[in-house]
Parts: sequence; C-alpha cells; structure tokens
Amino acid sequence: MNRMEIANAYHDRGFNCCQCVLAAYLDSLNLPEETALSLGAGFGSGAGTGELCGAVTGAIMALDLMLPIDLEAPAAGKRRAAALSRELQKRFAERFDAVRCRELLKNTKEEPSPAVAAMGLTNHCAVMIASAVELTKELLEEELAREDGAQ
Repeated sequence: MNRMEIANAYHDRGFNCCQCVLAAYLDSLNLPEETALSLGAGFGSGAGTGELCGAVTGAIMALDLMLPIDLEAPAAGKRRAAALSRELQKRFAERFDAVRCRELLKNTKEEPSPAVAAMGLTNHCAVMIASAVELTKELLEEELAREDGAQ
C-alpha cells in the first residue's frame, strides 16, 4: 500500500484526520504507532473547534518529526519548520480554498490531485487526508533535495 492508502485505511478504522496522516508516515517517524496516534488524537475536527484541518496539522507534525531541529541552532530549525508549515497550508488552500476544518466542511471546491482522484475517494475527509499525505511527501522531497544541494 502507498502512504495515501495507509492513511485512508486508518480513517476507515475510525481514526481522525490528524492521526491518519501521522500513521501514513509511521515508518519514518521513529515513534511507536500508539504514541503517534495518541499525539494526534486531540487534533481531529480542527482540534475540536473547527479551526486548522486535522489533516494539515498531522502533515505539519509529520514534517517536523521527519526534519528535526538542530538542538544547537533552534532558531534556524523553528524558521525552517514555520516556512514548511506556511508552504503546506498555502498549497492545501490552493487546492481547497481553505485550511480551516469548519470552512472545508462547507466548501464544495474539491480539486484533488490526479493521484488522489485515481484512488476513487468520495468521502470529504478521505480526500483531505490523502491530499495532506501527498503534500507532505512533496515538501519532504523538496526539503531533502534542498539540503542535499546545500552540502
């Protein structure tokens, strides 16, 4: 299974959007499954308030865990994490016109990528989850390539 399929298998089991995105990257997070799922438990439905989409939150968490900060240069790590967070939210909003759960649930604009559409997903949250997983992969690859180019 690919990461989007893994994430949606967790969704089918009843996990929230944040948990599902984290679960898609379990093999790269250096966290036990229970820990990752517990970490994301309170972030579904926009942390229970309808604010930032849980799938986006899970993607940010996954990126932060896969691209840890340098303990000797925390300011640089925070800047990189904030930049990646902003870029993820920008790309997600370009696709769906929103990043807030409350707005996404009302929104009729769903433009999943060809890869997400090929999965045949029809559930709103499943589309958000798969898209967040896909965007995480894109940003991770771009950041790793940038790091390789800088060395």
